[in-house]
Amino acid sequence: MDLLRQVWPMKKTTSEDSLSALLVGIYESDRLLVHEVFERAGWRLVEAWDRVSGLRCLMHNRIHVVIAGKDLPNWPWKKVLDDLHLLAPPPQLIVTATNADDYFWAEALNIGAFDVLHQPFHREEVERAVAAARRRFDHVSVGRPRTLAMG
Repeated sequence: MDLLRQVWPMKKTTSEDSLSALLVGIYESDRLLVHEVFERAGWRLVEAWDRVSGLRCLMHNRIHVVIAGKDLPNWPWKKVLDDLHLLAPPPQLIVTATNADDYFWAEALNIGAFDVLHQPFHREEVERAVAAARRRFDHVSVGRPRTLAMG
């Protein structure tokens, strides 16, 4: 049984009123930069290292944005996007890639990713992505309960 369907209802967290992001994967050289940018922007950032821990985090936290690597071995970005669409409302996906060429950028955005960040990260690009995500959620009620999309 899929982990998204195992946990119901979602536990509420003390940080439910703030915007939250989930960083999935191991970002050794970029991790501190990502944490700093999200903290300065007033977001809560949580981490997961694989699909199992990522799905658990999604079910126990109100996550607005997921940042995931293009080529995670056990949770490639298209599967992450599929899993996110099982949640209502689905978090936005920012895909990271060391080889984010124009073709990949267009593919990711056309399939439904919110944004693409090239690795190694540049502070201005991460800040731009966070600001765009913030604008996206400024008009959404961040306290809305998470439900599984049926159908």
